[in-house]
Amino acid sequence: MTAPIAFGLTCAAQAGAQSQANDVAARLPAFEVVSIRPGNATDYSGYRQLPDGLSVDGSVMDLVVNAYAPSDNTRLQTVSGMPEWARSVQFHVEAKMDADTATALRKLPGEQEWKQRQLMLQALLADRFKLKIHHETKEQAVYALVVAKGGFKMKTSSADAPSMSTGSNGRYTATAMAIGGLIGGLSGSVDRPIVDKTGLTGSYNFTLKWTPDGQEETVESGPPLFTALQEQLGLKLELAKAPIDTIVVDHIEKPSEN
Repeated sequence: MTAPIAFGLTCAAQAGAQSQANDVAARLPAFEVVSIRPGNATDYSGYRQLPDGLSVDGSVMDLVVNAYAPSDNTRLQTVSGMPEWARSVQFHVEAKMDADTATALRKLPGEQEWKQRQLMLQALLADRFKLKIHHETKEQAVYALVVAKGGFKMKTSSADAPSMSTGSNGRYTATAMAIGGLIGGLSGSVDRPIVDKTGLTGSYNFTLKWTPDGQEETVESGPPLFTALQEQLGLKLELAKAPIDTIVVDHIEKPSEN
């Protein structure tokens, strides 16, 4: 496993004879063990990418955003057609990969490892939530992520560092993360899609701490998000317009517990 697996490989061979869920599930590798249980919104602790899997406390929307954020870092899809329960109901998801897959992923460059993990998450959504989607491109208002005038402040990670991230309400910490991973982590905290205009192509270590909208700012919580980005990471969000790849949900089901 040395490169991202091509989207549509199975679909092309079978000329649309299988459902999208089967197409996605056929794109290996997949998680070896997956556990999904009801979550608790009061204990929300975000999306944690682990060396041998992932752990998520959040909504199906959180999973979909992380599964489909593009690896080329040029734009982030928006999602339409998602039922209310998939946006509001909290789940606790634990997914583990086998040892050989985890070892192989660690040998990939950060960008390729991120894409492989996305394919695994897409397969999980297709299998356990019966997710089926299609794409539409729409021109819309976005935020352009750019390097701030004061200069870029994130630290470049070592070449062999595993990609890991943890997120919670107003805090996001990552190791060996591409800019696309940061955009995915911020997507639920702003009111429009984020487009990468930084020109940064490496993998980075960072911690971002801010006060979410509607909450009282304290010394411990940090400043508002836009200010935190500039002060802590040397990045800025600017108003812009761009063609956005929108994910349209055609079908989704609540999962059975296990």
